[in-house]
Amino acid sequence: MNLDKSTKRIAKRVKKGFQGYPQISLAYFGESVNCATQVVVGFIQEEGASAQEQTFSSKDDARKDETIQTTLLKIIERADAKTVVEVAGVALIK
Repeated sequence: MNLDKSTKRIAKRVKKGFQGYPQISLAYFGESVNCATQVVVGFIQEEGASAQEQTFSSKDDARKDETIQTTLLKIIERADAKTVVEVAGVALIK
């Protein structure tokens, strides 16, 4: 799947807002606000449950990495996530 298609499908799921559980959260991290070298995927099965997290790293911007974006979409689909939340912007790694 190409990068544009993956990012559009993820954005569409994010725009739907809260639809219930299971929930996937996406947070991007990097050394500058212009380049996210890490993405942390959080999975919450049900309300009150602790989040399971997985981190993906890239030498370049993870938001523009076709492999990472396709993988994120597959995780969302396989988890049958009803809600997808994306943290706005890139948090700085210190």
